[in-house]
Amino acid sequence: MKALSITSIILSGIALIAIAGTLFIFAAQKEPPHEIHKQAIQHNYHIFAPPIPDSVTFCGEPLPMDTYYVREALDRELIVNMYGHTNMILWMKRSARVFPVIEPILKKNGVPSDMKYLCVAESGLANVTSPAKAQGYWQFIESTGKIYGLEINADIDMRNDLEASTEAACRYLKTLYNHLGSWSAAAAAYNCGEAGLSKRMGQQSTKTYYDTRLNSETARYVYRIVAIKLVMQHPQDFGFQLRKCDLYPTIPYTTATLSGQNVDLYEFAKKNGTSYKMLRELNPWLNNDKIANKGNKNYTVRLPAQEGTSLKAILKKDNKSTTVVHRF
Repeated sequence: MKALSITSIILSGIALIAIAGTLFIFAAQKEPPHEIHKQAIQHNYHIFAPPIPDSVTFCGEPLPMDTYYVREALDRELIVNMYGHTNMILWMKRSARVFPVIEPILKKNGVPSDMKYLCVAESGLANVTSPAKAQGYWQFIESTGKIYGLEINADIDMRNDLEASTEAACRYLKTLYNHLGSWSAAAAAYNCGEAGLSKRMGQQSTKTYYDTRLNSETARYVYRIVAIKLVMQHPQDFGFQLRKCDLYPTIPYTTATLSGQNVDLYEFAKKNGTSYKMLRELNPWLNNDKIANKGNKNYTVRLPAQEGTSLKAILKKDNKSTTVVHRF
């Protein structure tokens, strides 16, 4: 027993010396945090704290990162999104199809490119419906969608059209920016409403989103968008590695005109050489299998390109590349 105790003491001493040596080496390296995180990824350490930049901007506006609660709020959202692997990977895959449509519309309307990450936060870059009946990529409720120019009725819902809803979102965001004076406040008001944000800022005599105490959802909202931006712009720093061949490709299409009243979409699809399912896939703004079209309008609908919708036809050389994507 005595010999065993002495052996245990010797082994414990060796272990302590090894640990102390390791700590000394790490301390001596004095590497910047992001280098430590890169080493963690390279050595296959699966759980590590996300890197927090000392300087962060949203739509060109700096976050007050020297304020402890700002830094910790961003840290929380980075942790949530970094370890929300299922959603983040899907968002990155979808972004290859959706961002090329969104980005030029934002630019044309003078809205910062960072607002595309608001779309990610709202819908995950998919046509979804919220419990509050907000709809589409940009999650418009019906009344707000109509105010900003979207046609919404029993047969047609342009909240589900990516181009039309992005144009409407640009109009809405610019209105909020002009009234509130910053893009961070505009983003927060997109979540809780302009009246609600203005009321809280007035009550508290604050001038920025970051200084205002808000409901828990809106208090996290802008930080969530910024966290999504950081992870998608620096995926490898947060443990994500996607190749170009992993991303969802753009679907080539042609267009046709849908006109007349009481149009049967089963027959329309058949007449145009496609399936009803594909017609609805490419035109998610069509709500029913029959379009009344009482106003007798002309609608431009998308149809599969002549080469078809098989992966062989869709995938181009770049889509097949195994090159790692470094920014979304």
